[in-house]
Amino acid sequence: MEALDKELNETIKVWPKISKTISTINSKAKYNRAIKMLDMLIDRANKKENSSTELLIDTIGTLIKDFEDRNISEPKGSDAIDCLEYLMQEHGLNQNDLKEIGSQGVVSEILNRKRKLNLRQISALSKKFKVSPFVFLDE
Repeated sequence: MEALDKELNETIKVWPKISKTISTINSKAKYNRAIKMLDMLIDRANKKENSSTELLIDTIGTLIKDFEDRNISEPKGSDAIDCLEYLMQEHGLNQNDLKEIGSQGVVSEILNRKRKLNLRQISALSKKFKVSPFVFLDE
């Protein structure tokens, strides 16, 4: 109990600074800021593996998902590819329009479920369709 009390006291001391980055998302402005932070973190994670960055991605992602579950209707499919196909159809796009995720062959393999989306591709699709990266993550 004493160790937990010490951890809580240390957290309370730094919380005013941390809470500017990590807190419950309760507005569209905070949501948009969190999406930008998540994109930046994903870009960093692609460049260099770091467990702290990955934990922060998970935490901010959870806060984003909570806000979306409460406030935003996102396309839901049984998996990431279903969501991608839905968004392509909604925007009138075909494979040729997804150059940001790779060559025609790579796009074909992804749509045929022979290859999974990587973090860079998820980030690019999230920006292209203006949706949360979590739309393209399989649970």
